Amino acid sequence: MKATAGREDRLDAGTVILLALAVAAAAGLAMVAMRRAGGRESGLARAVESVGQAQASLAGRMAQMAEGQAASQAAMAERLQAQERALSKAVEERLAELAKRLDEGMQAASHRQATSLHELRERLVVIDSAQKTITELSAQVVSLQDVLSNKQARGAFGELQLSDLVKNVLPPSAYEFQAAIGEGRRVDCLLKLPNPPGAIAVDAKFPLESWHLLRQAKTDAERVAAGRAFGTAILKHVRDIAEKYIVPGETAESALMFLPSEAVYAELHASFPDVVEKSYRAKVWIVSPTTLMATLNTIRAVLKDARMREQAGVIQKEVALLLGDIVRLDDRVAALGKHFDQANEDIRQIRISTDKVAKRADRIEEVQLGDDPAAAVIGEAKGVLPVG
Repeated sequence: MKATAGREDRLDAGTVILLALAVAAAAGLAMVAMRRAGGRESGLARAVESVGQAQASLAGRMAQMAEGQAASQAAMAERLQAQERALSKAVEERLAELAKRLDEGMQAASHRQATSLHELRERLVVIDSAQKTITELSAQVVSLQDVLSNKQARGAFGELQLSDLVKNVLPPSAYEFQAAIGEGRRVDCLLKLPNPPGAIAVDAKFPLESWHLLRQAKTDAERVAAGRAFGTAILKHVRDIAEKYIVPGETAESALMFLPSEAVYAELHASFPDVVEKSYRAKVWIVSPTTLMATLNTIRAVLKDARMREQAGVIQKEVALLLGDIVRLDDRVAALGKHFDQANEDIRQIRISTDKVAKRADRIEEVQLGDDPAAAVIGEAKGVLPVG
């Protein structure tokens, strides 16, 4: 629209210039005509009249141009105002949309921040709980170190672990703690197995000092000395168990030495095979918590098999009684069959009698339907008498 208005303005300006040139040309022609006419008044009058007409036409055209330019300016101003209003509206809409997006973004950011703070608080609570647990565990570790540093407390710890393992696997009738064997001796645990092999003694030992010396040795000489002390401590425990807890005629020919530490057990079997071999020759089997669990499961299977053998006689007796009951049941079924046969025979005789009664009733009915009263009386009398 702006380009069209510009073209119209340029067209009007060109028209005015052409008109002005035309008026000038007319005036020039009039002057020429006046010169040629020698000042004749008629030519001058026509020229003046022509010039006046041209000026009037020019004035009218200029007035039209002014009106058109004013209308064009008004239209342009209106278009500019409309565009300004549209632009203002678009800017307001964009600003409103931008404000809405900013508000939504701020709300989302606030929600995320609140969620993050909530999660952070929860994690802090978990961390605080874990810190408390770690503190408690540290106290328990310190307490465990205190327990293990005392020989008597360490022995009680081994006995307690042995007790827990045995109670978790075997029935109460299969073991006894602090059982008396031999001449006034008591063993930590006595596993009651049938003969053979018989009761097996289990004693808990924990050579912690010598093992710590072995782990803390730095030089070869220290390691050799600590290893010798460790092997000596183990063999001393083995000899004590073999002498005290293997009682001929009362226990099995072997016993178990329980080490409540997998680390000590692993070090013994890895670095001291000669000590393990000597324990085998003394018939003292060294076990850890893991291997003791496997041994107890085997013992449970042996006890189950022994109970099954003990119950085999009872089962055979019950089977014999069951066979006797079956024979008596067969005899009674046979007797019942005889009764059924007799009942069938009785039923057959009853059916014969009923058939006869029915036939006599038919004959009586035929006699009653006759016309002779005497025959009816005779038939009735015959019907009373038994037949067959």
